Amino acid sequence: MHFTIHADGGARGNPGPAGAGAVIRDELGNTVGSVSKFLGHRTNNFAEYEAVILAMEEVLKLVPEGKRASASVTVKMDSELVVKQMGGVYKVKHPDMKAQHARLLQNIGAFGNVSFEHVPREENKDADYLANEAMDEGGA
Repeated sequence: MHFTIHADGGARGNPGPAGAGAVIRDELGNTVGSVSKFLGHRTNNFAEYEAVILAMEEVLKLVPEGKRASASVTVKMDSELVVKQMGGVYKVKHPDMKAQHARLLQNIGAFGNVSFEHVPREENKDADYLANEAMDEGGA
């Protein structure tokens, strides 16, 4: 069982009104879930992490507990910071990001294999749309 998450977060003003969005697809490319959430007044980096955290929580609901260890997830996003922090290339220094990083690590620990891939913004349009939709709904 394999899932691909396209995730994006943003803030207008950075910090400012922020939103997170993600699309979850199965191994056949079918959309099996999505998230779009207004986050209040946050930074862009917080929103990027939150998008992945929310998507991983949705994947946890899709995979029975007994099958999670054999499931894999690929996270695709245009945030080089999150991708490199999750890959151990960059250290997580900011206290808010440490908390987000820890939350994400807790979620991904349930699965057999989780990888992070940096993609150009053009390849992340669905998630970008959902993040902007969330910001719009929040009045940003």
